[in-house]
Amino acid sequence: MALSEQTRDHLLEAEGNLRAAVRCAASSEKPIVVTQLSQLLLDIERIREFEKLQDIVDAEIERKRES
Repeated sequence: MALSEQTRDHLLEAEGNLRAAVRCAASSEKPIVVTQLSQLLLDIERIREFEKLQDIVDAEIERKRES
């Protein structure tokens, strides 16, 4: 099942805030802080990609059940 619209909206908002934090941190924080913020951004992207993959698998399972 795809992420709900509300969850997607919150993830997009979090992503925007994290991008702003990375921009700010790039010039004023230690590299580990930038690295960790970037990792959080990647994790959000992985959530979206996993949801797409799960939808494909669920659709295939449903298709096989109907056959």
